[in-house]
Amino acid sequence: MYLVTLLGNSTLILITIRDSRLHTPMCLFLGNLSFMDICYTFASIPTLLENLLSSQKSIVFPGCAVQMYLSLAMSSTECVLLAVMAYDRYVTICNPLRYSTVMNRQVCVQMASVSWGTGCLTALLETSFALQVPLCGSLIDHFTCEILAVLKLACTSSLLMDMIMLVISMLLLPIPVLLIFISYVFILSTILKISSAEGRNKAFSTCGAHLTVVILYYGAALSMYLKPSSSNSREIDKIISLLYGVLTPMLNPIIYS
Repeated sequence: MYLVTLLGNSTLILITIRDSRLHTPMCLFLGNLSFMDICYTFASIPTLLENLLSSQKSIVFPGCAVQMYLSLAMSSTECVLLAVMAYDRYVTICNPLRYSTVMNRQVCVQMASVSWGTGCLTALLETSFALQVPLCGSLIDHFTCEILAVLKLACTSSLLMDMIMLVISMLLLPIPVLLIFISYVFILSTILKISSAEGRNKAFSTCGAHLTVVILYYGAALSMYLKPSSSNSREIDKIISLLYGVLTPMLNPIIYS
């Protein structure tokens, strides 16, 4: 699965770079999405595979910090980028005549930069505070140095850390989901006004891939970060983590191809 993820996303990036016909806003965003998926899996999967094959299942502290930061940065950036891509679909369907003006290269680069900046800065904030929390133990009950699993080892509850996690979770999960929902409400309204069945099918196919990725990614992320705690929550966390950390990056090139 790891090799499929690397090969699929690398191929998608190379194709969009080499083929001038694919130098479009959506392909620019797709290239960024593929690069995020490569970085995300590179940060966690090699260590996971090493621990599965080794009798000594451990990771040094700096390695854990880097893994936590990269995982948070890539996943947070993807949350924002998926909302940006929804806006791109909105302009494509609802304002096609103004598309080249609204979604010019400068605007697209700025949108991608804001996505990266938001993800990297929020990840830096979360990681910095998480690593300052005193831990009672060194055994992480998870496949990787996932921030929620690490914080479960905290000796005492940190109100500041809890507030930071809550604010960032609200910023990167419900708010982008709401923006995506609003975009698709307008998109659906516009599609239903198209008289021909062929035109409606073409419009639906334009949005189908993005909507599939949104459902997979946000469904897993919202289930993990906004679910109530329970006695079997750790096992559920592991399954959900594998879903959005391994399966989704592998499926993205297949869905968009």
